[in-house]
Amino acid sequence: MKPTPEPRADARKEAVPDALRELVGQPVQAIDTPALVVDLDAMQRNLARMADFAKKHNIRWRPHAKMHKSAAIARLQMQAGAIGVCVQKTAEAEAMVAGGVTDVYISNEVIAPHKLARVAALAHQLAAVRGRLAIAVDSEEGVTRLAQAMNDARTRHGQAAVIDVFVEIDVGQRRCGVPPGGAAVPLALEIRKHAALRFAGLQAYHGRAQHLRTAQERRDAIGIAVDDVVFTRKLIEAQGVPVDLVTGAGTGSLVLEAASGVYGELQAGSFMFMDADYAQNERDPAQPNFEHALFVKTQVISTCATHAVCDAGHKSHAIDSGLPRVHAFDESSALDYFNGGDEHGILRTAASGQRLPALGRYLWLIPGHCDPTVNLHNFMIGVSGGLRSGKVEKIIRVDARGALT
Repeated sequence: MKPTPEPRADARKEAVPDALRELVGQPVQAIDTPALVVDLDAMQRNLARMADFAKKHNIRWRPHAKMHKSAAIARLQMQAGAIGVCVQKTAEAEAMVAGGVTDVYISNEVIAPHKLARVAALAHQLAAVRGRLAIAVDSEEGVTRLAQAMNDARTRHGQAAVIDVFVEIDVGQRRCGVPPGGAAVPLALEIRKHAALRFAGLQAYHGRAQHLRTAQERRDAIGIAVDDVVFTRKLIEAQGVPVDLVTGAGTGSLVLEAASGVYGELQAGSFMFMDADYAQNERDPAQPNFEHALFVKTQVISTCATHAVCDAGHKSHAIDSGLPRVHAFDESSALDYFNGGDEHGILRTAASGQRLPALGRYLWLIPGHCDPTVNLHNFMIGVSGGLRSGKVEKIIRVDARGALT
């Protein structure tokens, strides 16, 4: 594994507010609310379990950095054995590279010429430090535009950088990608016509399968996806074009792609933090036991006979995958969270006979969806020693917050 370099000097100049910087070394009780908090101990256990899983199955893993959006965490993943990271946006790739990450895959289509110029510039920047950039395509026009951008950049930079290109096939996400089978063949052949492009394999991510609730539903969905990949790969290789790698998989299905013998790289990212939505999945016995590591700390600011109100509303956590779950340290502290708007959450007891939390009490919410929740915050507060009695160890910058282009 190539060593992960330290970030450039300009990337280390993090504008951490004094109030956050002064939290380091203080107990968790000192964290103001609402705040996005990472249980570093749980995160490290998740990371170790993923690294062990990948090693055991002799498969590469390239976690999605769109989940944490932090170059520091990306470097930590690569130090643990990840081959690199995935992103979905050009701006996310730029943020990762600025933070010292040297192997990045934009697992998405980029069409706009001005964005492709940025992609090409980034490819040349990484080539200069023996790094690597890859990207996905699903149209011949996309291939042609990418090749033109790379050629233009070659002229400007005076070097012959090459970008790895994956052909995306739609194995069930119903989003980007050509249909499995013959539609992928001309794209692979077109890529090979351009000196600045290298056909790297197939992108085959089944996002819809990640949140199918039963293990059998996920097995059935990924079984079909694997058949589609095998069929597509055979057609491409029949043209004399090797398919060196099939990349895909997510936290909900990674055990299935790993066991398929077809996928060579896993893109799971949410395993690092987990969220309330993933917690609803029936766990496959073969999957590592990933823990919740991302929380929104909140405080009760109002109480009445029927409910309590906390200060963490939709501005502090995403609700596209449902409302957050209140973390219960024991059964007696179980609470349900209800919609209270932008700045408030409504709390009610989960069972009769229980008491509402007292005014001023701190609570911990497990977000419904970690990725967009992280994107709502500039910084994450890393805590070691647990949520009850731990201390703040570090402040983690969300480098790619708002990196939408």
